[in-house]
Amino acid sequence: MKIIDDISLRPLQVDDTNDMYNTIDAQRAYLGRWLPFVAGTTSVAVTQAFVDSAVDADDKTYTIRKGDKFVGLIGFKLTDKANRKTEIGYWLSKEHQGQGIMTRAVERLCKYAFEVLELNRVQIKCAVGNTPSSNIPKRLGFRFEGIERAGELFPDGIFADIEVYSLLKNEYNSTNRE
Repeated sequence: MKIIDDISLRPLQVDDTNDMYNTIDAQRAYLGRWLPFVAGTTSVAVTQAFVDSAVDADDKTYTIRKGDKFVGLIGFKLTDKANRKTEIGYWLSKEHQGQGIMTRAVERLCKYAFEVLELNRVQIKCAVGNTPSSNIPKRLGFRFEGIERAGELFPDGIFADIEVYSLLKNEYNSTNRE
């Protein structure tokens, strides 16, 4: 699905494994600062296991592409159909940040969540201090709910505090989107 210009989302596929691993491996220090999974992404085989599980999961995961090039990942996680809520997780390669790509991708997933999946709540969590990530829900009208203290364990054994943002269906106005 096209986002803007030559930016699109495509459902994650098994053949994305090498591109995903190579992107993570080339930017390990940068991405690993905020994303604990990076340290455990030690090989193509580990990435393949993640891709296989994501492709088979109920939650949808998408690659973010600039033209045909893999530049990041976005998707739903921890979807609770009974309570009509989900969380969006995302990451984008360093050289593609600051261009509005992720804001537009999150906006598109919100539209899908509210209008197609008929969910009532979308949540985004970001490590405290990860300003580029936390600016995305702020730009899109999400409400800051608070800090989840020691909400995420990093490979170095340190727990990071997590900012929690949410957007409800009645706060989402699709007429002002896209």
